[in-house]
Amino acid sequence: MTHGQQTRPSRRLAFATLGLAALAAGLAAVYVMDGPDGNQQQAASCTGALELAKQVEPHARGEVAAFLPAKAPLSMSDLRFVDDTGRDRTLGDFAGRTILVNLWATWCAPCRKEMPALDELEAELGSDDFEVVTISVDRGSKDKPKDFLTEIGVEHLAFYHDPSMEIFQTVRSRGRAPGLPSTLLIDGEGCEVGTLMGPAEWASADAKALVRAALTRE
Repeated sequence: MTHGQQTRPSRRLAFATLGLAALAAGLAAVYVMDGPDGNQQQAASCTGALELAKQVEPHARGEVAAFLPAKAPLSMSDLRFVDDTGRDRTLGDFAGRTILVNLWATWCAPCRKEMPALDELEAELGSDDFEVVTISVDRGSKDKPKDFLTEIGVEHLAFYHDPSMEIFQTVRSRGRAPGLPSTLLIDGEGCEVGTLMGPAEWASADAKALVRAALTRE
């Protein structure tokens, strides 16, 4: 597996430009924003994530140059999905751990391409303090996404699924997922540290440096 050589910088730059333009334009014509849903109250506890975003920002370069550090408090702890046993889960269940949440689907070619790198990242940096949380939004049963992960040799990622795609729609309504894949760095309080909209080389030295910066308290 050769990371970094296969991803075209122009594609990453275009995705980053799209994300910045959408945010600057108030997400007009791209996102459907929710009204008050309780997230504003949760976000009041996200000041630590904003400090962490500043700490991580210098590492948003190279293969993860499209990473957008959080500029306003935003809680994602209420996002819902199911685990491999079908048990209901939320991101709040990961309290105390930094997580990299990747939304993907088997019909998304860039998602398929970056999955081995996410598995490698989890293999190297996964711990009691950090987990790569990949959530399939494939419709229907879990068989298709699970079979895909087996076929490509994924060994270290736990399986999570939302066949309703509600998690994707919710993240998009909050201005963080114009498409798939979209990846969010979330702190131990369930708050956004930053988001990368589009594919990235998650097993690259740049990506690992960014994650390690999020795990280092200054």
